[in-house]
Amino acid sequence: MKRGLLIFCSCFMLMNATQAQVPMIEKWARQHLLPEKPLDQANVGVCIYEPATDKYWYQYQDNKYFTPASNMKIFSLFAGLERLGDSLPALRYFENDTALFVRGTGDPSFLHPAFSFQPALKFLQDSKKPIYLVPAINLNKRYGPGWAWGDYADSYQPELNEWPMYGNVARISLNREGSKIAPQIFNLDVSTDRSLKENIATRDERNNFFYLQYNPAITSAFSADVPFITGGIQELRERLEDTLHKVIGLASLPKGTNWRMLRSIPVDSLFIPMMEQSDNFFAEQVLMMASALNGDTISSNKIIDQLLNTTLKGLPDTPQWADGSGLSRYNLFTPRDFVKVLTLMQQEYPKARLWNIFPTGGKGTLKNYYQQQFVHAKTGTLNGVVALSGYLVTQKGKTLVFSVMVNNHRGSASTIRRSIEQLLTMIYKQY
Repeated sequence: MKRGLLIFCSCFMLMNATQAQVPMIEKWARQHLLPEKPLDQANVGVCIYEPATDKYWYQYQDNKYFTPASNMKIFSLFAGLERLGDSLPALRYFENDTALFVRGTGDPSFLHPAFSFQPALKFLQDSKKPIYLVPAINLNKRYGPGWAWGDYADSYQPELNEWPMYGNVARISLNREGSKIAPQIFNLDVSTDRSLKENIATRDERNNFFYLQYNPAITSAFSADVPFITGGIQELRERLEDTLHKVIGLASLPKGTNWRMLRSIPVDSLFIPMMEQSDNFFAEQVLMMASALNGDTISSNKIIDQLLNTTLKGLPDTPQWADGSGLSRYNLFTPRDFVKVLTLMQQEYPKARLWNIFPTGGKGTLKNYYQQQFVHAKTGTLNGVVALSGYLVTQKGKTLVFSVMVNNHRGSASTIRRSIEQLLTMIYKQY
């Protein structure tokens, strides 16, 4: 009897302590967060939740829809964790007595300079048989829906395709030894302009013609990544031939062919830079790889629909999920949707792994924030958009899941980030 009474009293005290936190946080937010410029004229949503007690500590417009920007990579991470297994799918292959047939599965690590481990490259180089490239059924377009087509030469928006190479960018560099472009399959036109305040690398909109304009008075080394046009199966074959120094044929195989899978790098080797550096290309290709493993067709839309109808069916609000990176303004999610998916990940995967994947204070996109490293979260930024969603560990060891979204602001993104930091730091210190 006494034991039962003690348990009841403990639970009652815990419930009261949790309930007491809500007005304190709400009061602080109303006095110090929401009325401050530029938040006072913006749309703001906040959701803070404690999984251990199944209690919401603070909710402010968390059922409203927001453009999440790069917070979308949280949903891409969820898809990758659930569908990709331990390592990325490098390619599918079928081999008979006379030839090796290969087909892309969307692996972005192939020939990417950030990844020295290249099992697919070695596999293709070691083959003594003629190699034939088989087109994948890829329903994705080279850009995601709602992307800015005028950003075709910007490094954060490489094209998407079934078999990426070099990260789908040309790497242009200039130093004392001269200029160069990699891969060398592309030509680089170099010119000088003494009026330039900084060197410029770009590309023709409709062709893989690359340009470097530089001021000789600028003596520091220069480098830039400029996306190339991936083209179709013929251009893909040419890039493979240039890489392998082998003749690559084109072929088709009948439906029902017994394809085998070659795996490449461990998945976390991709997830960590995807989240810490907010790599749009990696995030998009994660959805494509998940789709490729799901069947014969690569389609981000199909894998999105499947996730929303299965493991993500319990989201509080039905989202509008357009892409994997957050470049699209067609994405519409609520803060409590992000809290839900983050909670699902925490229930399924060890904290140590998630803490390692998510940006932590002082690192990656949080380099200048949360120096005490109590936050493990993903940033999101577009013009007029600031978002931050992830995990917060308080001084007393409580793990909270949170999402803060700000849309349609007309101020400085860094000012808003500092305001969010003040809110989360207050919670960290108080609880």
